Amino acid sequence: MKKISIIYWSGTGNTEAMAKAIKEGIEAGNTEVKLITAGEAEISDVINADVVAFGCPAMGDEQLEESEMEPFIESVSKEVNNKNIVLFGSYGWGTGDWMTSWENEMEGYGAKLVHESLIINNEPDDGGLEGCKKLGAYLASK
Repeated sequence: MKKISIIYWSGTGNTEAMAKAIKEGIEAGNTEVKLITAGEAEISDVINADVVAFGCPAMGDEQLEESEMEPFIESVSKEVNNKNIVLFGSYGWGTGDWMTSWENEMEGYGAKLVHESLIINNEPDDGGLEGCKKLGAYLASK
């Protein structure tokens, strides 16, 4: 059975809502899914997964959250080499440049980005949550 880990950090709940909707989309398939915050995640959650979905909102000057998410990403930098990855997150201002930087970082680590990253401005509406579910269904079928 395929295993997918969704590892995220959320400050306001927007990225958490996205993570839960992605999980819902995954669960429609024959897939084992683990939803976990970056603060609780372990390297084994990346190593043992067939696909990993990382989620984080834009923080500060369009960057990853620095106390939990960025350190976790750095700790798994070797484990994401040749790993199927997707990125997602929310933002409140700007143009989403943090996601492009994050994609470049992950590709630099050798990760295989298997789907276009999903970003949502502010709180996900019904259409945004539906997009998250579709992303989850895609990951389950990948």
